[in-house]
Amino acid sequence: MTVTLDEETAALARVQAAEQKISLSRYIGEVLRKELRHAEEYRARRATKPFPLKGPPRPYPKREDLYDRPVFRRR
Repeated sequence: MTVTLDEETAALARVQAAEQKISLSRYIGEVLRKELRHAEEYRARRATKPFPLKGPPRPYPKREDLYDRPVFRRR
């Protein structure tokens, strides 16, 4: 398998692999595995339906029920 990376990405990957004391090939495999697992978990979460709302929708409260001051009505 051939993987093509730009120079900056390749250099950063080599540094990360060296810091973890693993080969570049193994480092790329682990990063890819983590990314794919994350993507699969995201897809699984999106596939679940949202929880159902319970009961019928309630109407909005009237302004008079929320505030003490009277309602000013224009004529």
